[in-house]
Amino acid sequence: MAQHNETGKQGEIEAARYLRDKGYEIMTQNYRYQHAEVDLIAKKGKLLVFAEVKTRSNLNYGNPEEFVSYTKAKLVMKAAEQYIFANGWLHDVRFDIIAVTLAGNELRVKHIEDAFS
Repeated sequence: MAQHNETGKQGEIEAARYLRDKGYEIMTQNYRYQHAEVDLIAKKGKLLVFAEVKTRSNLNYGNPEEFVSYTKAKLVMKAAEQYIFANGWLHDVRFDIIAVTLAGNELRVKHIEDAFS
């Protein structure tokens, strides 16, 4: 597997751990609908969070969260809409970005709530 795929997978593991530590229940990972994918879907009480995880091994080209494009946000929302419909969710939803930096031995997780609003 390519190094960037390994970095991305490690970032998703760290993001899921971070959310669990904050009291969220991970409902699913890598949820796909057509060409859209949501990295993490988590629940806390009556709040369902759709999280896009971006991971970088260095910050030479910018922070991870800067790489979530408008197109990617629309795809996440499309997959979220399908998930909400398929599961009959009737409560609040939120779209977050979890930016993970894995530089050397340093791990940094930045949780951006309501990132697509």
